[in-house]
Order: sequence, then structure tokens, then C-alpha cells
Amino acid sequence: MDLTAISDPSFLKDLSNDELEALATDIRAFLINELSATGGHIGPNLGVVELTIALHRAFDSPKDKILWDVGHQAYVHKILTGRACDFDTLRQYKGLCGFPKRIESEHDIWETGHSSTSLSAAMGMAAARDIKRMNNYVVPVIGDGALTGGMALEALNHIGSEKTDMTVILNDNEMSIAPNVGALHNVLGRLRTAGKYNKAKDELEFLLKKVPAVGGKLAATAERVKDSLKYLLVSGVFFEELGFTYLGPVDGHSLDDLEAHLNYAKKMDGPVLVHVITKKGKGFRPAEEDKIGTWHGTGPYKLETGAFVKSPASGPAWSALVSETVRRIARQDRRVVAITPAMPVGSKLEGFASEFPDRMFDVGIAEQHAATMAAGMAAEGMKPFLAIYSTFLQRAYDQMLHDISRQNLNVFVGIDRAGLVGADGETHQGVFDIAFLRSMPNFTIMMPKDENEGQHMVRTAISYDGGPIALRYPRGNGIGVPMDEELREIPIGSWEILKEGKDAAILTFGTTIPMAFAAAERLAEKGIDAEIVNARFIKPFDEEMMIRLLDREIPIMTVEEAVLAGGFGSAVLEFAHDHGYQDSVIGRMGIPDQFIEHGNVNELLKEIGMTDENLAVQVEELIGSSRQERTKVL
Repeated sequence: MDLTAISDPSFLKDLSNDELEALATDIRAFLINELSATGGHIGPNLGVVELTIALHRAFDSPKDKILWDVGHQAYVHKILTGRACDFDTLRQYKGLCGFPKRIESEHDIWETGHSSTSLSAAMGMAAARDIKRMNNYVVPVIGDGALTGGMALEALNHIGSEKTDMTVILNDNEMSIAPNVGALHNVLGRLRTAGKYNKAKDELEFLLKKVPAVGGKLAATAERVKDSLKYLLVSGVFFEELGFTYLGPVDGHSLDDLEAHLNYAKKMDGPVLVHVITKKGKGFRPAEEDKIGTWHGTGPYKLETGAFVKSPASGPAWSALVSETVRRIARQDRRVVAITPAMPVGSKLEGFASEFPDRMFDVGIAEQHAATMAAGMAAEGMKPFLAIYSTFLQRAYDQMLHDISRQNLNVFVGIDRAGLVGADGETHQGVFDIAFLRSMPNFTIMMPKDENEGQHMVRTAISYDGGPIALRYPRGNGIGVPMDEELREIPIGSWEILKEGKDAAILTFGTTIPMAFAAAERLAEKGIDAEIVNARFIKPFDEEMMIRLLDREIPIMTVEEAVLAGGFGSAVLEFAHDHGYQDSVIGRMGIPDQFIEHGNVNELLKEIGMTDENLAVQVEELIGSSRQERTKVL
């Protein structure tokens, strides 16, 4: 079938089983081919081909509301709703988003890049439906990994207690990004092996109906027998105890089984949970055989071999540099432990886990729990390293504030993927952490200029006993600088001058330092001598250096790959105001007050004006305005 000719999913209702099977084959071939060029979340999408076809055949989108939890498994949904022709632009600048996007299609009724949100959103949509007396189905699709998120469990509890009409699809592939962990994962494991439950229950109900009614006593006994059978065959009966009718487990790659169970679920009142078993990466051997999450989301790869196409890297991967330095220090310090919310692979903690299995904790998709667990360990004298992506740290805001910052506990937060991350777009850009951590008392925030300074900051963080400390580091690789053999501590709050200058000062850190140097070269061509300061400690400030700069009465420009609102530049303005330098000329460059969409990082930076060329122009303008102010005073 020509997938690019699909405009909406209504055509599915007219296809025979053989035609549906052929469509599934075509979709898999299309995804494997297209994603080899663009990269993307291939594993999750190959696993939900039949499930997505069955959902769009059984329900009428967009009247019926299909919500995709996390959203990275919605590629098949996008194909069936008329977007196959745009897949060559997937996750590229101004191209097709890798997650559901409301402005892309009326069929994308919920946007998400973080897990565990679909059930709460579905409850809201179902409640709105009932208030408006409308007649449509609400169908959230949530993975077994996302189900470990506290928000998902809160929603299950509410949906079950309210007896809300809803069909929840549990897509169980035994993986989130990495293999799932925890007690709930074990419950699902038992359910996967309890496939005889529904058949046995139905047979028992049939037999009981054959017994002549002889009063309430027999009826009550029959109910107790059914309940006993339930506990005999399905250990825990977790979902039914929460108020759901449980259907399954269902073979997620059998269109016949899926259709039968979805049609049965549509006839039932109250909340129904259809437990669907799928194979992540199905149809592409490298993805099927992946046991650790490598094929969850990838860059381009070679169709023939499955080998990844990688750009040449000058330095080590930032995640590996930080985690391996933690591992190196842990050999001498038994207090050091590592905690991750379901990201052992992304955060490059496999080495730590293999060497120190008793000191490595993967808590699943549970960022809030991870943060407070780290606080608890710190309260007992341990040195927890909490490895967490910037975008996911947002989910633990209250725990950072209430449990870690307020108690001034020695938790080392490794903020991975800080700054723009590119292809994953709005939901994943790591640009808010400075703004929300800077307002928290006791927190130290730092970011290195290169990987050598980065390894020393890891040493600094673990040695620090003054409270919580956060190290920001970007996605990708270092720049390839020589590495010191001996680790050393960097004085907290200290900045360094990378280039001296007399006409203006550029204060920046991390990934924007090269931009500052390029801008300084442009300025030098015009006879302007700009100083460049590595403001590596975002909080606390190097107050002595800041006052020296302000006393020199030269324009100051701050640059940060983070939001301007409440960010580093705001801190500089606040400091100048609070110390009586209200007339200082200070400019700021950073992420404006908007969400940044997906695309190549350099293209995104250019779109918002964060380039060395524009930086040079703004510094020059600051110098001009400073001279005008001095002329007015004279």
C-alpha cells in the first residue's frame, strides 16, 4: 500500500484481515527505511504497529480520544492519520515532530514527551465528556514502564474509584527505555503468565448459570468461588482491586485478538484495562534483540547491518565522562552511590552498576521518588549521585525544594542534557533548570567549560559538604581537551578570566564559551577588546570578580543556553541592583520566553538570535549606549 496516500484512518474499517496484515508489514518496512535516514524512536513504534491499527479500526478518531503516553510510540498513529509523506522531515527543523503535536493534526489530542501523564489527562477528558453529556470513548495508551510513575498510579486510583467509563490500553513490552524494574513490573510478569484467567472465569460463570437458583446463599457462594478463582489464577489481581475490569493478556501482534478484546471492552461499563503484550522492535532484528534500550531511540543507522551512523567526536560523551568519574571516586569512597530514574543507559551508568551493584539504584520512571530517596541517603551520611536529565528534573521540583534544599542535604545532582537537545524538541529542551534551582536556598549550580574542568567539578561535588550541588552538562561529546590525571577541587563560587579585555565583558559558561570567543574575534576586527569570563559557578557568584567588573564601568553581556526569565543574566542584574550599581550597562542573551521546537541545535540557536555574529552586534550596541550615558552625565 502507498502509505503516503492515507489521509485518515477511516479506511481501516473496510479492510479484510489479510489486507490489515499486509498493511502492518508495509508500515514496518516504511518505518525501518525512513528512520534509517532520520533516526528516531524505532523500537517503541515497531512494537505497536498492530495495536495502533486495531485502535484506529475499533474507534473513531478524533471523536474518540486516543491518548499516547510519552508519545514516542505515535509514529504509526501519524502514518494512519495522513502524515506518512512528511516522514523524511521527522524531528528535523520545521519538520514532523517526533511526538504528538496538536497543531499537526486533529487526531493528536494530547501532547506529551514525559511519561505517566495520559491517565490523568484521560480522566479529565472523560469527566468533561460526561459533564457535556457527550457520547465518545476515551482511550489512553500507557506502557508498563510509565505505569510505575506515581502520577499514573494516582490516576488509576481516581479512575477506579469514580467508575469512569474508559478503556485503558496497557502496552506491556517489559521495557521503558531500559528494562523495567520494581514490584509492579513483577505483578505484570505474573499477569503475562496468567492467560487462562479470563477463559476460566467465563467457563465458571457459564456453569453457575446452569445451576437452578435456590436462594441468596448459593448466589453468594458462587461470587466467593469466582473471587477465589481470581486469586488462584492471577496473583494480586492488582487492577481489579483498583476498580477496573481486566482483560488479557492479549497478543499485541494478533489483529484478531486485539479486535475481539477492544470490541468487548467497548460494550462494558466503567473502566476497563486491556493488557496487551507486545515486542519492542518487532520486525527488525537488531531492535528485537536489544536488551538494554539501545534501540529505544537512535540516530541514523545502516539498513543492511543495523550499525549506527555516528558523527566523529573529538572528546568523550559527557554522560560517560561524569558517570565514569563518579565511578572512579567511588572506588575510594564507599559513601558514593548512584541513583537514576530509569536511565542507566542514557546516563552511562552501566559501568558503575557492574562494579558496584549494591550501590546502584534504578528506581524506574519515578523522578520524585529518586530525588527524595537521594535525600534520605544523604541524611544518613551517604554521597548520592542523582543522574537525571534536565527535562526530567522538572518533575521533581518539589522534592528538590522541600526535601533536598530545605534540609540542606549533600545530594550531588548530575543534570544531564542541559541546554538545547535538538531533535526531541519542546518537551526535552533542558533550559529551565537554572531558573528553578537558582531560587532555592542552599543550592550550588555549576557548569564546566570543557570535559577536563567537568571531571574536576565531579570531584568538587562529591567532596562538598555544604549542601546540595548540581552539575549541568550538555548532550553529546566534549571538545577533546587534554585530561589531567589527578582530580582536584575547584573553589566554590570561583570564576576565571579566559581572555582579558578593556572595552566590555562577556560572562558565560559551558557550551556558549566558544560563541563568546568567536564574537570576541569579530569585535577585535572593529578595534573592540572584549573580556571573556568563565562564569562556571552560576550560584553562588564570584562576588569579588563581579564587583571588580562593575567598578570598571564597562558594559557587561551575559550569555546562557537557558531561559532568560530567572536565569543567570537575571542574577547578574539582581546583584548589580542590590549592590548599588543600578547605572551599569548590562545586556543578556539566552532563551526567550517561549518553548523551543525540534531541530538541529545550531538552527534553533540561529532562529532565536543566539549566534556569535549577533552577540558581537549586541556587545557593540552596549558599548555605544554606555558611551552615550557617560556623555549625558558629563
